[in-house]
Amino acid sequence: MDQCRICPRKCGAARNKGGTGVCGVTAELKVARAALHMWEEPCISGARGSGTVFFSGCALGCVYCQNEAPAAGQAGVTVTAARLAELFLELQDKGAANINLVTPSHYVPQILDAAVQSRARGLKLPFVYNCGGYEDPESLRMLEDVVDVYLTDFKYMDGEAALRYSKAPDYPVRAKGALEEMVRQQPEPVFDSEGMMQKGVIVRHLLLPGHVENGRQVVKYVYESYGNRVYLSLMNQYTPFPRLAGRFPELCRRVTKREYHALVDYALELGVENGFIQEGETAQESFIPSFNGEGVKK
Repeated sequence: MDQCRICPRKCGAARNKGGTGVCGVTAELKVARAALHMWEEPCISGARGSGTVFFSGCALGCVYCQNEAPAAGQAGVTVTAARLAELFLELQDKGAANINLVTPSHYVPQILDAAVQSRARGLKLPFVYNCGGYEDPESLRMLEDVVDVYLTDFKYMDGEAALRYSKAPDYPVRAKGALEEMVRQQPEPVFDSEGMMQKGVIVRHLLLPGHVENGRQVVKYVYESYGNRVYLSLMNQYTPFPRLAGRFPELCRRVTKREYHALVDYALELGVENGFIQEGETAQESFIPSFNGEGVKK
């Protein structure tokens, strides 16, 4: 991290010397929350809850981010790799189904250190790598034999939308390359007797208002490339925030039922069999956890 090149931004920030990268954080680990989370896909949360560790900072910076404060590096507690390993073990003691690393990309080396430490101290749970899909395959290769489940977004096949909302016109290309590496590492889904995923890849797509065609293209690419080896999770929980009103008025509404049903129907027409859909009122701020350092401070 002397000249950081962990993510596709390759900004070259001197994070080891206190500089902040595009991700908004230095090389010091910052964790905003470590707690059981019940609102992931059923095979991730189950009845026990997923042991989520929300990291501060994010190299993607989507304008509609639901976790804005930690993503901008404005929330979080600084911890060592040894303390992060303890958090993993504490979540295991609380009955977590897995260790769910949320927005981890810019901390890959530190997470690897903590993973080794926690395994040596008795951690038995699978690691879930919960990311935005904007990943560098070389960094992902460092995680081979450590990450068990990749829970990744695939936000855009439309480069213009990727530029407008995430300042990442190369997102489609980067997401394709990252997904290829994820599937190489975890080519087939594996579940335990309770239906919890132990190995595999889940691709999430959050449908944006007015962007059904982008959603169709994402579904088409993932399914035609990997078939039912990869689970698709089609999400209707987009939540509009007042901060978007000035520059992004098109995002100042929820996704309609018609838009979401059009995407789900398209997936079914293609032949998608392995996947998840959302029903009911999921676009509520109550689904967004508080990032107050819960579970991090001793």
